[in-house]
Amino acid sequence: MYDKKKLNELEDKLEKWEETSLQKALLSLPERTGHFITTSSEPINGLYTPLDVAEMDYASSLGLPGEYPYTRGVHPTLHRSKLWTMRMFAGFGTAEETNARFKYLLEQGQTGLSIAFDLATLMGFDTDQPEALGEFGKCGVAISSLKDMEILLDGIPLDKVSSSMTINSPAAIIWAMYIVAAEKQGVRADQLRGTIQNDILKEFIAQKEFIFPPEPSMRLVVDTMEFGSECVPQWNTISISGYHIREAGSTAAQELAFTLADGMEYVRWGIARGMDVDEFAPRLSFFFNAHNDFFEEIAKYRAARRIWAREMRETFKARNPRSWLLRFHTQTAGVSLTAQQPENNVVRVAIQALAAVLGGTQSLHTNSLDEALALPSEHAVTIALRTQQIIAEESGVANTVDPLGGSYFVEAQTDRIEKQAYDYFRRIEELGGVIPALEKGFFQSEIADAAYRYQREIDEGIRKIVAVNAYEDKKPYEIPILRMDPDGYSRQLKRLSEVRKTRDSGRVGQALDRLRIACEGTENTMPHILECVRAYATLGEIVGVMTKVFGKYEEPTWI
Repeated sequence: MYDKKKLNELEDKLEKWEETSLQKALLSLPERTGHFITTSSEPINGLYTPLDVAEMDYASSLGLPGEYPYTRGVHPTLHRSKLWTMRMFAGFGTAEETNARFKYLLEQGQTGLSIAFDLATLMGFDTDQPEALGEFGKCGVAISSLKDMEILLDGIPLDKVSSSMTINSPAAIIWAMYIVAAEKQGVRADQLRGTIQNDILKEFIAQKEFIFPPEPSMRLVVDTMEFGSECVPQWNTISISGYHIREAGSTAAQELAFTLADGMEYVRWGIARGMDVDEFAPRLSFFFNAHNDFFEEIAKYRAARRIWAREMRETFKARNPRSWLLRFHTQTAGVSLTAQQPENNVVRVAIQALAAVLGGTQSLHTNSLDEALALPSEHAVTIALRTQQIIAEESGVANTVDPLGGSYFVEAQTDRIEKQAYDYFRRIEELGGVIPALEKGFFQSEIADAAYRYQREIDEGIRKIVAVNAYEDKKPYEIPILRMDPDGYSRQLKRLSEVRKTRDSGRVGQALDRLRIACEGTENTMPHILECVRAYATLGEIVGVMTKVFGKYEEPTWI
């Protein structure tokens, strides 16, 4: 892209500049004391020039928006035609409480739902099971049966509003509840739009909310991929998630590499099932973190698109250009929020959200200022939504596509992260692939080392966190905290008891038995899960049948 003669001239000019202008400036005004590093502890130069991207070829490295390799975006017009989906993550207490929050957010201008489930639901337990005691509604909404899902979605036009559901091990079951609740509204499965997270590999790697061992867990994921491609064609059946990997302490490059490695593993399993890659790849989506380092995050998203397009086209031989597209949702970094001076979190979230938009995200959740203390209050979540709306309507950043494309700094960072990702792909392959690598603790160890290094930099003062180890203020800060309905738990238990009393027990037993037979064989489990849900079998009952066949996974201890 650059003339060699001109680069040589620039190199000479840069050396003279460093010896004269720069040295003179440093004598009178030395650089700030400290380390110039990214959030991932990567060193940052004081200046970037064409010499830092001398090998860049415009066509193969950048291209044009909406064209291979999609570094500059998956759509030719991006946010000039359609703003990103503003999809605020919400869920707490009972289905009634969360339904009210959804309707409030839609009234305030949110354009898509994002459903958070409580820990009992995430782990496949009914609210009244002993294992669920004390966890009701604390980190999301409790969903134990189809009745809860019906209430959760009451009055929500499911043929018009897309929904994202953050659920993994029981994803197929919760998705079935959503599909059947839509049926009862008169909305067909082929009209539904949305995403189930359904990324079980990252659970083994980072978040640890697994139920079944890796192989049967992967089978269930492929069942949803296959069923979705045939019956729910507008649904993204996996949101391959780097978010939780980053929240666990990874670097930006680790988040990118491990997420894309997981994505490629799902593609391999889909192909092994006998599916054509172009049948399911267009409905794969991704979910990334937006951390504090503004430029590193933008570079990460751009590298992600380029790597995925190349691997899908060249490694997996996908022919449909839609299979090459990496479409992604972004959530601002919960782990970056502080309980100290929580109002500062509004600024952090705004910077992170701006990075996501400039990086070309398709949808976005902005965290609320109080999330280091509790689930978001209505006031806090409104500010978080308004942050997106101000970026969209007032900042001007949505007026052009990839405005930072061509920046020497951004392009150098994009190349650096891409190279680090491929180094990780090689190491994973040497360990035998994704599942052998996670069983050997490779991902877990890499993330732990990065998290330890980051915390050590804070403890030693190398890295400054406002209100934590810099600009501290001992004055107590009090902000309104969300309070759940104190009667919600008893109401949930009463509803669950009523479901069990009024349903057709014979139909439930037969549906569960057919599901058990399907799990024991090779048949796709989704049609049988749907029948269990229609009969009002509970989440815990369905998971219980699967557990008897698949077993429960216990993570090994590594030395």
